[in-house]
Amino acid sequence: MLPFTLLIACLTGAAFAASTFSPARPPAIPLAVRSPYLSTWLNVGSDGGNGGYLASEWPVFWSNQITGWTGLIRVDGTAYTWMGNLPEGPAVVDQTSFEYTSTKSTFTMDVDGKVELNITFLSPLAPNDLKRQSLIFSYLNVEVTSSDGESHDVQLYSDISAEWVSGNRANVVQWEYDTTGDVAYHKVYRQNQQIFTEATDQTEHGNWYWATDNVDSLTFQSGADEDVRGAFANDGKLANSKDSNFRAINDRYPVFGFAVDLGSVGSSSSSTLFSIGLAQDQALQFDGADGLAPLPSLWKSYFDDDLAALSFFHGDYDTASSLSSELDDKIAQDSIGAAGQDYLTITSLAVRQTLGATQLVGTSDKPYLFLKEISSNGNTQTVDVIYPAHPFFLYTNPQLLKLLLDPLFENQESGHYPNMYSIHDLGTHFPNATGHPDGNDEQMPLEECGNMLIMSLAYAQHADDNDYLSQHYTILKQWASFLVDEALYPANQISTDDFAGPLANQTNLALKGIIGIEAMSKIAGLTGHDDDASSYHDTAVNYVERWQELAIADATTEFKKHTTLSYGDNESHGLLYNLYADRELGFDLIPQSVYDMQSEFYPTVELTYGVPLDTRHSYTKSDWEIFVAAVASTDTRDMFISDLAKWVAETSTNRAFTDLYDTASGDYPGFFFVARPVMGGMFALLAL
Repeated sequence: MLPFTLLIACLTGAAFAASTFSPARPPAIPLAVRSPYLSTWLNVGSDGGNGGYLASEWPVFWSNQITGWTGLIRVDGTAYTWMGNLPEGPAVVDQTSFEYTSTKSTFTMDVDGKVELNITFLSPLAPNDLKRQSLIFSYLNVEVTSSDGESHDVQLYSDISAEWVSGNRANVVQWEYDTTGDVAYHKVYRQNQQIFTEATDQTEHGNWYWATDNVDSLTFQSGADEDVRGAFANDGKLANSKDSNFRAINDRYPVFGFAVDLGSVGSSSSSTLFSIGLAQDQALQFDGADGLAPLPSLWKSYFDDDLAALSFFHGDYDTASSLSSELDDKIAQDSIGAAGQDYLTITSLAVRQTLGATQLVGTSDKPYLFLKEISSNGNTQTVDVIYPAHPFFLYTNPQLLKLLLDPLFENQESGHYPNMYSIHDLGTHFPNATGHPDGNDEQMPLEECGNMLIMSLAYAQHADDNDYLSQHYTILKQWASFLVDEALYPANQISTDDFAGPLANQTNLALKGIIGIEAMSKIAGLTGHDDDASSYHDTAVNYVERWQELAIADATTEFKKHTTLSYGDNESHGLLYNLYADRELGFDLIPQSVYDMQSEFYPTVELTYGVPLDTRHSYTKSDWEIFVAAVASTDTRDMFISDLAKWVAETSTNRAFTDLYDTASGDYPGFFFVARPVMGGMFALLAL
C-alpha cells in the first residue's frame, strides 16, 4: 500500500498542512505500548480523532481516557506545540509525515520553515531477551535540525501529567524529582497504593517514571499544567522547582516537565531522549502450585530496584533501538515475501498491540508471561485469546508461548479447577490470576480443550520440546477424552466468538475438536504412548469422514458448495478458521478438497472490507480472516489481506486496531474489542 496524503482540520477549526502516512493511516497510532498499563495511543479516525496529527489531540490510554503528554519547542523566542491538545497554548507545528514500523511511530514536523522535528516513539521489543522484555518502559526521542540553512536558537520541552497514575482522577498523587547518575527523573505515584487493583483498567499501584539525560542545559519543574507549560512558553526554561502540594489528579492537573536548551541548532541534528515507564515490585497474584501468592515483576530478578532498572533502560537506547530495528526488518522482509506490502501494513501494526497485552512476572528461574484480555472483559490468561494470538509467539520466540501456557497447566494440575475440561481463563480480571476453584468460569469446554491441545503440540514442534508434552500428558489426555465424547456433535454452547451467542452443532467448533483429537494422537506418538496414538488417530479420521457428511452444503442457486455455520443449515456459512490448525501442525487430516472448496467460496460472499464472520451479521473478526487466508489459495489469500489493509487505511474508527469490524461499512460495531492481543493472529502466514 502506497503512502497517501490526508488533509484535515483540527477540532478548533484550524487547518493542518497535509501529512503523508506510511504504510497507512491506522485507526489509532501506538505511542508507548509495552504492557496492559503502559498503553498510550493517538486516536486517528474521523469519529473521534484528528486524522493522525500528533498536535491538537491528547494521547489516550487504550480505554480512551487521557494520558496527558505534551511537547513544546521554542525557536528564536517563539513557542510552538508539537504534542498534546492546548487550545490556549502556542501555535501548532506543521506535521509533514508519519511512518510506523513494528516497534516505532515516527512523526516529521516543520516549525515555521526554520527547523525540522523528527519525533520517534519507540516501544522496544526483544522477544528473545527476557531481561529487556521485562522492563515496562518506552522511549521518546526528538531530533531537531535546521531546515533553512540558518542556525536557530532552540529550546525543547516535554511533560507528562498525573493522569498516567490512576484511572480515578479524584485520587491523590504524590511525586518526587531527583537524579541518578546520568539520568534525571520525575517519580509519580498514587499516595495510597492499592495493589492488584484497577480503575478504568489503569493500575492503582506502582511508580511511574519520566526521565531524560541529566545535562547542564536541563531544567525541570512540577506544578499545575498551565503554570509549568506557560513558564516554558514564556521563558524557554523551567524554574527547577518542586510543587509540594500533593493533590488529586484533577485538581489543577499536576504535570512534570523537562526543558532542554539546545542552543544554536544548525544543519547537524541535536537530539533529546526521554523515557517513560512503570515499576511495580509485585505485579500479579497467582493461584499456582503453592496456592495463592503474589508474583514479582520479572525485572526484579535482574535489577536491585526501580532506579537501577530505569538507569539501565535509559542508557540502553542505542542497543534497544538496534534490536528493535532488526525485528522491524525481519518482519518487513518476511511479510512482504509471504504476501506483499498489504500484509506488512497489517503485521507491523499488530506487533506492539500483541506484546503490549502481556507482562513478564515471576523469577529468572521460574518466569511466566501473563496476558490480559484487554477491552473485551479484562480476564487473565484467557485460553481462547491466547489461541488467536499464538502465531505471533511461535514466529518470534516459541518459549513465550510456553510461558503463557505454563500457568494454565500449573493451576489445573494443582487441583485448583474441578472440571474435567480445560479452564477458560485464570481470573475474572487482570492482574488477579486467582483461578476458578468453584468451576464457574465462562463455559467453553470444547473450544478450550481443542485450543490447549493444539497450542501445546505447536509449541513442542517449534521448540523441539517433547519433554513438555510428557510433563503434561495426563491432563492433555483428560482433555482429549472430553473431545472424543463431545467434538463430533457439539452441544448448544458458545465458541470463542461468544458475542455471537450459543449454537448447537457448530461446524467450525466441531472441526477444532476433531483436530484437537488428532493433536493428542501426535502428542501420544511423540511421548511413547503408541496405543493411545493409534486410538486417537482412528477416532479423528472417522470423525473427519462423518464431519464432511454433516458440515458441507451442496451448491444452491445462492451459494457455491461450502461448509455451513451449523449442521444442516445449508443457507448459512462462516469463516472456517479452525482449518488453520490442520495445516499449522502438518496433519493433512482434512482433505485438500475442503481447502479448495472454501477458497472458491469465500470470494462469492466478499463485501467491501472482507468476508463476514458468518451469516448472522455483517461484522467479521480480522484475526480469523488471516487464519483463513493463511491456508487459502493465493488469490483468495490476497483478497482477504487486501480487504483488511484497505479497512486499516479507510475506516473512520479511532481506536487501537480492533479485531471486530463491519465488512460493509468499515465501522466499529460498538463492542469492546480494541487493542486486544488477538491481533497476533496477523502472523498466521508467518507461523507456517
